[in-house]
Amino acid sequence: MTAEKITVTIPHELKERLVFVKDELKTSMSAIYKEALEGYLEKKELEKWERGFKLASQDEAYMELCNELGNDDGGLYEY
Repeated sequence: MTAEKITVTIPHELKERLVFVKDELKTSMSAIYKEALEGYLEKKELEKWERGFKLASQDEAYMELCNELGNDDGGLYEY
């Protein structure tokens, strides 16, 4: 994996809290930023899927198709 250096601006109080956690965990600021950004992106991706589901669930034709496809007797089918 190729890494890139970036610059971010954060409030001084937030940096102080980060430094405290960094020292407590004996890790690097980069590791904390990386973990935080990964968590943020995962959260946003989940929110996107949830919005899509909400929109889809409001579509009557889509929900009817889901119900039709979901009515499976559990048997095995050969294709």
